[in-house]
Amino acid sequence: MRIWLNSKRRSALKNSTQDWLTEVWMIFSSLMKIMIPALFVVRCIELLGWVEALGTMIQPLMLLVGLPGETGLVWMAAMMGNLYTAMVVFYQLGLAEQLSIAQVSVISSMMLIAHSLPVEVAIARAIGISLWFTLFLRIGGAFLFGFITYQAQSKLALLQVPAPQLWQPETADSSWVAWLLTQGQTIAVALVVIAALTLFLRILRVLGVERLIHFLLAPVLRLLGIARVASNIIIVGLTLGLSFGGGLLISEARQGHIAGRDIFLSMAFLGLCHSLIEDTLLMMLLGADFGTIVFARLVFSLLAILALSRLLDCLPANKRSWFYRQSAP
Repeated sequence: MRIWLNSKRRSALKNSTQDWLTEVWMIFSSLMKIMIPALFVVRCIELLGWVEALGTMIQPLMLLVGLPGETGLVWMAAMMGNLYTAMVVFYQLGLAEQLSIAQVSVISSMMLIAHSLPVEVAIARAIGISLWFTLFLRIGGAFLFGFITYQAQSKLALLQVPAPQLWQPETADSSWVAWLLTQGQTIAVALVVIAALTLFLRILRVLGVERLIHFLLAPVLRLLGIARVASNIIIVGLTLGLSFGGGLLISEARQGHIAGRDIFLSMAFLGLCHSLIEDTLLMMLLGADFGTIVFARLVFSLLAILALSRLLDCLPANKRSWFYRQSAP
């Protein structure tokens, strides 16, 4: 009897492991189909000098949020590349010695909302969200939050002291070999993260913790008009972000058990507020204020999605296709 039970357990463990590995590969491969082409597009844009040109074009806009025009190049580097690239540009321009904590908090918040757009917009599009709406939400939301934050800090004279210098970038190698090595490391990390997270979620499901998390998130999701079944999308996005968590987000959306409206509102929320751990720490290295880039941004995101949810309720069903696909992608 004991031998039979042990054999049954081994068989169950083997089947569970095979299911897990299959899930990891499907999620990883779907993410790579989006990420790899997007990374090469970004590389070409950088080599053609378009980042600098576009950064120069938006310099007048930066003045409206209380920042020097040069920060336009920093924000554009974040939008077209990633936060690491933007941080290097930030120091290369000597902005660390010029800006107050308030100003660093403004540019950091704008970068946190709108960065890595070629990759993250492609992921949102694969999930079924309108490309143009995503761009409008991310870029427009970033600028609006930056403007509100600037006005509030100026009126209340908050954080007007010089920003501390907590980090200095190393000299970067811009060769193709160095770039390919960096992207290879990113892809390897993505595979490890996907494997670890899917295993973690399976363990939570077995232990019943997943239901507890859904229960705790339910009041906030109910306020935003999002069904509880979208909890996993919110958790993945808030912890891992849209790039590393993108494959899992696509997988959750394609399973078909989450309505298009709930996927749309969840992704809209994550577009404004995601990767609360890693990205927040990076911006704090620039000298940003924690309360501004986390709590204020979180409140802004919740209010924005609350308004968006109410707007959807007012639209006829046939008009909602402007924002998202009605059925699972």
